[in-house]
Amino acid sequence: MYGLSSIDLENFRTVAFTHKNLPLDLVGRFHLSEESKRQELQRLKQSLSLSELMYVSTCNRVEFLLVNDGASAPEVKDLLHFFAHDLSPDEEALALSQAEVYSGQEAVEHVFRVCSSLDSMVIGEREIITQMRTAHEEARAMGLSGDLLRLIMRKAIETAKQIFTETDIFKKPVSVVSLAFHRLRDLQVPLSSRMLIVGAGRTNKAMVRFLAKHGFENIHIFNRTLSKAESLAAELGAKASPLHALDDYTEGFDVLISCTGASEAVIDRERFDQLLAGERGKKVLIDLALPGDFAPSIFAQPKAQLTHINIEELRLTAEQNLAERSREISRCEEIIDNKMHEFHELYHTRQIELSMRQIPVSVKEIRQRAMQEVYAKDLESLNPESREVLNKIVDYMEKKYISVPMKMAREVMLKAKR
Repeated sequence: MYGLSSIDLENFRTVAFTHKNLPLDLVGRFHLSEESKRQELQRLKQSLSLSELMYVSTCNRVEFLLVNDGASAPEVKDLLHFFAHDLSPDEEALALSQAEVYSGQEAVEHVFRVCSSLDSMVIGEREIITQMRTAHEEARAMGLSGDLLRLIMRKAIETAKQIFTETDIFKKPVSVVSLAFHRLRDLQVPLSSRMLIVGAGRTNKAMVRFLAKHGFENIHIFNRTLSKAESLAAELGAKASPLHALDDYTEGFDVLISCTGASEAVIDRERFDQLLAGERGKKVLIDLALPGDFAPSIFAQPKAQLTHINIEELRLTAEQNLAERSREISRCEEIIDNKMHEFHELYHTRQIELSMRQIPVSVKEIRQRAMQEVYAKDLESLNPESREVLNKIVDYMEKKYISVPMKMAREVMLKAKR
């Protein structure tokens, strides 16, 4: 009654396909392109009789935040039908069995945890809060979300911000790429440094984007498949060359970063000497490959002042930092618990507000029906003076009937906050 179904918490459900239970390539099958996103999501909302819908897609998770209209709750198989038509029977069965489904209060807490990065592949990564906020803004712009998702996301973002400022879970990097960049930054390498990047796979893509984001512009990418190097270079305004072009490269470098899938060293002593081009100054070598891309002979008789950053020492640091982050989880859980209590107070207050909003409308409807239908003939017999007095009485009664429950509701809300 009185519109409560539009904000019924029991009608809220989340369905998540994530890295925790599914291969990443299967998670990626639920990704929607920017071109089709609006049309597909609006079609999904209408088909499943949803009152609200929000869609989240990152590199390792796809989530649907669903508010149904009070009818039967949407099933995982309905989402599979809409977004994975080309799944094999085995893939469909895997996605169906491993999807994470939460309802009501558990769904709200799940959103808080996701937004705060406690559910991420790397606990404490910062990008998720922006991704969640952007997903909600898109849902609002598309006319997909409403009052309940607004309340949930408002409190979820607030929770993530508090965890970010009051705990150390975000402070120490735990990804190899992030650690490598921090080591490079600590060496105070000038932004004008000549950066040679060998390999254009996922790790080096992330590394190059870090470099470009922080102002490094002199970047040259070499890769066995030239088109991949060109695609990344075009994105960042860098140069691109095939891998074999390293043998003819004579312009020197300041930082050499390599990460390929080769089974043997890609940078041997001969190739390294060629790349040095006779220079003897400080050089930084970052090896993010496993096995390593730099031959040990490079460091036996160095012709330059080499700083070597390799993946093994980065991994050790990452493990130490991750352990420190994990110790912060209990504090994060405490914050989430407090925020859940605040959310329920906010939620119940909003229910009362929505209920009260309908009272003036309902009272006016009762008055109109009484005057125009139920007692219409009796009113016709009244003279103008009597009709005026009656209208004044009814006006007075109408205002009182509206104000009394409003006052009582405010008192209930104030007691609940004490």
